[in-house]
Amino acid sequence: MNRAVRFHETGGPDVLRLEEVPVPAPGPGEVLIRTRALGLNRAESMFRLGQYGIDPVFPSGIGYEAAGVIEALGDGVSGLSVGEAVSVVPSFAMTDYPMHGEAVLAPAGAVVAHPERLSFEEAASVWMQFVTAYGGLVDLAGVRAGDTVVISAASSSVGLAAIQVAHKAGARAIALTRTGAKREQLLAAGADEVIATAEEDVAARVGELTGGKGARVIFDPVGGPALADLVEAAAHEAVIVVYGVLNRTPTPLNVGEVLFKHLTIRGFELFEITTDDRRRAEAVAFVSDGLAKGELAPVIDRTFPLEAIADAHRYLEAGGQVGKIVIAVDQHEDRS
Repeated sequence: MNRAVRFHETGGPDVLRLEEVPVPAPGPGEVLIRTRALGLNRAESMFRLGQYGIDPVFPSGIGYEAAGVIEALGDGVSGLSVGEAVSVVPSFAMTDYPMHGEAVLAPAGAVVAHPERLSFEEAASVWMQFVTAYGGLVDLAGVRAGDTVVISAASSSVGLAAIQVAHKAGARAIALTRTGAKREQLLAAGADEVIATAEEDVAARVGELTGGKGARVIFDPVGGPALADLVEAAAHEAVIVVYGVLNRTPTPLNVGEVLFKHLTIRGFELFEITTDDRRRAEAVAFVSDGLAKGELAPVIDRTFPLEAIADAHRYLEAGGQVGKIVIAVDQHEDRS
């Protein structure tokens, strides 16, 4: 048997259960992975709450990211081998391929070998955050040397990845965080400047840091009223990439600023990249190159055992982390 994280109704972390289910058999084009580590993201929290783009089908599995060892291959799978250490690029619905369990199926196109120097915990912390950052900053906004990039919610795993991706492209990264409590951690993580949004005037401070020009690229998962400040902080012909909606309060948008600055405000989600074979391959190549050169490195905040999956969700929702939350899977535990 195989333990998998499942839930039978939407709600808080307490709805999550670790249940015994049969080990699945890979069908054509599928890979069976014995997991060693799982990545936890805001997407799983929203899915569990029933606030995600797709609704769970009960009893529902959950999870987008896993790293482990291939145990079996379905018909037609090539380029991968049993016993190979791999990780999974989120490019599927959680309703089709839930990743949070001891033995999981994944479509072969989403499975990639990770560099040997990465631990399983690090490998489970790569693809969601770095492909999201790459997609928004490089693929869509075309970040280039000399740009100033403003990054909201910068202490999140995607925010930290965006700092690194901006630097890999030769840009300067300005990190936004609610208070100054995480300032030193963000600077240590590579941010060139940090702005505490509850304590400073964001638009004025960005103006000071850019000689009055504003930021050419803004990367925001929050939305809500604060988006108006980001519009004011944007440079002429800036691109504002919105990849989340952590604040569902309506945004009081200054249409005049959008009009006369010639701004582009673009909604973005990871699956634009990962469900397109060409763009996914380009993203994987960019991230793999950065990992190999040491330009990109996942930051892990805390690791929880699989048995404490509900606690991990509570910790995520408390919002105090700087980096990725990871679930460690002990495949050698004696549960007799």
